[in-house]
Amino acid sequence: MKFIGIDLGWTSGFSGLCCLSLDHNKLTLLDLTRIQPTDEILQWLDTWVKRDESALVAVDAPTIIPNLTGTRLPDKLTHRFFGRYHGGCYPANLQRPFADRTVGFGISLKEKGFIHSPTIDPKKLGRYQIEVYPHPAIVHLFKLKRILKYKKGKLADRTLELMKLQDYIIDFLPSYEPHLTLSSSDLKRLKQLSLSSKITGNALKSIEDQLDSLICAYIGAYWWYWGVEKNLVLGNIETGYIIVPSPIVDVR
Repeated sequence: MKFIGIDLGWTSGFSGLCCLSLDHNKLTLLDLTRIQPTDEILQWLDTWVKRDESALVAVDAPTIIPNLTGTRLPDKLTHRFFGRYHGGCYPANLQRPFADRTVGFGISLKEKGFIHSPTIDPKKLGRYQIEVYPHPAIVHLFKLKRILKYKKGKLADRTLELMKLQDYIIDFLPSYEPHLTLSSSDLKRLKQLSLSSKITGNALKSIEDQLDSLICAYIGAYWWYWGVEKNLVLGNIETGYIIVPSPIVDVR
């Protein structure tokens, strides 16, 4: 079973892409990259997931938007449950400039056989797609009091927050089920910020997109492995939905 994480550029920007493979409860990192055009993203997907191969694609973008105006139910629920962590998401409706791209991407995945899965039978092989949102997932998976603020602000502050994300991925995800196993080359790839003496804004954005895609892929694996036993479903197939891992336990 493979798990694809896509931190989709909502308009025309780059997308972070990650491919994880599960074997004997261990996830291995097959690819971590960044691509811009939608057709090239879909070609990349076809390279890693063959036509009849089981996989789950977890997308950080609103791929179901039923409302012409206003805010979707899942977006409202992120503010209700994660607002105190600064983890509410951007509202989506069909009049937003990103709507055609994000909804169209979900349709493209459906045409490849990836069905929306706000409900799932854990560990059942198939081709699935889900919507995810890294910020609240990061709060729960890494036992935090608030989101990591690596999206906005001063470059130095964003860099420090993104370095925390690198460390949390390396420290926490190998200890959960399914386990993320990281080779020495994986560790070097994930520690790009720690190994850089100076980072530019564009380079930081590239690393951010890729790390977000890894989180997306892991959320997908966690959803497939545990289902509702250890995950929250915000919304449903009619309203749009977002899958978020449940809290692990303590807060650091």
